[in-house]
Order: sequence, then structure tokens, then C-alpha cells
Amino acid sequence: MTMAGRRGRMSAYGVAGRALLVLALAASPAVAAVATGGSAVGPMATARRVLTASNGIVTGAGTRDAKLEQLKELLRDFLDTDALGRQSMGSHLDGETPAAQRRFLDLFRHLFVRTYVQRLLLFEVPDFAYGGERIEGDRAEIETEIVSERDRFAVDYVLLRTNGQWRAADILIEDVSLAANFRAQFDAALARDSFDGLLDKLERKVSPPAKEAGGAP
Repeated sequence: MTMAGRRGRMSAYGVAGRALLVLALAASPAVAAVATGGSAVGPMATARRVLTASNGIVTGAGTRDAKLEQLKELLRDFLDTDALGRQSMGSHLDGETPAAQRRFLDLFRHLFVRTYVQRLLLFEVPDFAYGGERIEGDRAEIETEIVSERDRFAVDYVLLRTNGQWRAADILIEDVSLAANFRAQFDAALARDSFDGLLDKLERKVSPPAKEAGGAP
């Protein structure tokens, strides 16, 4: 049976929950690039190194906070959050000033990285299976499966090659695009609020809690 044949139906909530694991694991091709002197590798090789090195961080020595910081830093190098953010916002960015677009993309990156990486250690470390690889110019799609004791599900990565490095611009969990999932959330939010209002809400989400008056500096 093919990987596609094993894929089941999932709710949007289920997709988001499983994406927490997938994205937190997709955090380490920068390690491979350094180890190989920055030499170019293909998208499937990048994915294998991503999963292997991420597991090494999770199962290695160090505090939870130290591991999360390391994964957070590596995730910034692998995930093309600008591409994901633009797909997620779609035409809502049309007509916005470059400064407003940049503000959204920066807020999206901070929120995305913080939210998903902080959830990493809540999940068991699974095994991985690898399927097909399709490359068309500077775009590639690779198929993988994540296998745990209680579950098995398919994950496709859409990678774009920029400056010789393959970076993830979308992730499909059981055939559901993460960019499309965010798009639905932003569409709903912007049906009730303005673009600037949405940015203010994102700003509050990514800002550290205000310290109480008289508290420690």
C-alpha cells in the first residue's frame, strides 16, 4: 500500500495538533549545512537530516529550555516563514504598505516559531518512513510518514530552493495544507476585524507579559 493509501481524514483541529509535532521536528538542516561546509544537498536528504538531528536534540543531554532554544534557532533557518505567511494571508496583503506587510511577516514568524517549538517536548519521539520525492526546478515535494506507538500519519513537505538551500514553504498533514489551515483562521479573523486590528492582536500574542509594578527588573 502506498503512503497516500494510508492517509485518513482529519479535522482542522487534528491537523493543527499534529503539525505541532511535525514543525518542531523540522528544525535542523542548518546543522547539516555547517557539518558539510555548506555544500548543497537535495530535498530528501535535507529532510532526513532534519528528522535525525532534531531527534538528537530532543533525546540528548540538556535542559528543556536549552533544547527549545536550540530548536527555535534551527527552525528559523529551515522554515521559510515569509513564504508560509504570504500563502496564509493571501490577497489580504494586497494593497498593504511594504512596512505593514513586513510587520505581519515578522509577527507571524515569531508567533509560529514560539508556539510550535514550545510544544515539542509534549510529544513522543516517533520513527520516520520516507516515500517519494518530486523535484521541478526550484520546487520539491517529499513524502514521509511519522510513526508512533499509537498512531501513523502522512506528512508531505513542500520545499523551495533559495540560494542553494532547500527550505520548507508548506507542510501537508494527511493532505491538508498548513498554509491553508492558517488561511482559514486569518480569513475568519479579518471578517471580524481590520488588518491593523489583526496585527495588534498578533503583537500582543508575541510580546512577553508585562512585569508588575514594583517587581524585579
